[in-house]
Amino acid sequence: MTSPPLADLKETLRRQALFRRDGLDEDFRQQASRRICERALEIPELRQPNVVGSYWPIRSEVDPRPLMEDLVARGQEVALSQVLHPHLSFRLWQPGDPLIKGGFGVREPGPDAPEVFPAALLVPLAAFDRRGGRIGYGKGHFDRAIAALEKQHPILTVGLAWAVQEIEQVPLEPHDRLLDIVITETELIRARP
Repeated sequence: MTSPPLADLKETLRRQALFRRDGLDEDFRQQASRRICERALEIPELRQPNVVGSYWPIRSEVDPRPLMEDLVARGQEVALSQVLHPHLSFRLWQPGDPLIKGGFGVREPGPDAPEVFPAALLVPLAAFDRRGGRIGYGKGHFDRAIAALEKQHPILTVGLAWAVQEIEQVPLEPHDRLLDIVITETELIRARP
């Protein structure tokens, strides 16, 4: 459980990073999302997994949908997160599949979509650092999902972010999971070799 001073610090860092993210121009975000997706598609590590887990974008998050479509086009399976508070599951997705409004208003596959266990995850975030530290939205969904998947098999975690979301250092707790790679519109950061 997060101690109050650490929780307060994370909330302040989250709020500041989201303010910067929300301040980005919509046209910029659309063009930069495409650059981020193109960069992600080229990394060798993302060619290996048969199943890649992803998220449906909300608010001002990087939009991974072009990348998801490209992964499917090259023969990989894509799964979208489904919020089953306090956990996440991942359900297969194809372009054009109907989505329902799930937990926290996030669009997700319906209960009939097959559940899968991705070997790679595209992860949304509020803030990140160069070590792979990540601050999410404070509910711990992706940290728990990563921990559960790690018990089954090795997992590649790829954070998709805007450069303005970078902070000097994410305060880490024992339950926090580091990202392997962070991709922004300006660079690819290999946080963990």
